[in-house]
Amino acid sequence: MSVPGARPTLEDVAVRAGVSRATVSRVINDSPRVSPEARELVEAAVRDLGYVPNRAARALVTRRTGAVALVLSEPEHKFFDDPFFASAVRTVSQHLSAVDSQLVLLLVHRPDDHARIARYLAAGHVDGALVLAPHREDPLPEAVRQLPLPVVFGGRPWIPERGLHLVDHDNVGGGRLATEHLLGLGRRELVTVAGPQDEHAGLERLAGWREATGADEAATALRAEPGGFTEPGGERAMAALLERVPGLDAVFAANDLMAAGALRALRAAGRRVPEDVAVVGFDDQPTIAPHTSPPLTTIRQDPALRTAHMVALLRRLIAGERVAPGREVLPVRLVRRESA
Repeated sequence: MSVPGARPTLEDVAVRAGVSRATVSRVINDSPRVSPEARELVEAAVRDLGYVPNRAARALVTRRTGAVALVLSEPEHKFFDDPFFASAVRTVSQHLSAVDSQLVLLLVHRPDDHARIARYLAAGHVDGALVLAPHREDPLPEAVRQLPLPVVFGGRPWIPERGLHLVDHDNVGGGRLATEHLLGLGRRELVTVAGPQDEHAGLERLAGWREATGADEAATALRAEPGGFTEPGGERAMAALLERVPGLDAVFAANDLMAAGALRALRAAGRRVPEDVAVVGFDDQPTIAPHTSPPLTTIRQDPALRTAHMVALLRRLIAGERVAPGREVLPVRLVRRESA
């Protein structure tokens, strides 16, 4: 008999549902060896009593921790400066909490953090990992792929993709779509503020611009300038492009931060947007794109959608499903505002 005011136990749920303690345990641990009728009785009793499973005891039975790691292999300053990463953490946390999983955030602060994170993941503290590690020289993806742990990558790491599970956005298609929009406005002197060339996203968005413009290597060297995916980098790159291509009338910036910096450089040079120069960004960051002057036309990639796909895929892997490895590419779309 339960004590008034005490926390409900597994036995209390069994008595309320009229089933055995073992049946309640199987339902709580999501075992398939339970009839639909018994599962419904147990779930109703859990709701009525407000029963909360003991995670420590549950972990002993299921060998699961109920926790998932989000690994961000980026310098700390970039994590705090770029709203993309804050959005990634927020949406991962929301999706995990919806399925009663705990987020463990792992950040790379120093070069030796790669080994520390790999040891942590190998030690069984989490059931799986979501990894964002975009840079060419990053050793973390290779270390992580060796672990006996379910892993899903957001974007493409610089290791062979055979056997990996990846979720990405259509960066090439987005770069092409942005540039085709500028061409459709009648602009002919197109330049691009490109992303880092040690990240697949930067390379692929530049490739989309090149496909749409038909730029060869010489034209690309003249009309493309990397901006490092930062606002100051976008401003410096735009100033350099104004020097090299003074007649430019359109800019594709490979993310919204760089587009904001490009707009500042264009204002400083006395160029009106969009009258003199049309500008398109990439990301549709809600804290940036609607608030630039003028508001930014941009390519929307939905971080919540990518996160939902990553979490769903990781949960299937954690559950032991045989999921074919490969790269899932999510669509992007143009969002029109006043800048182009």
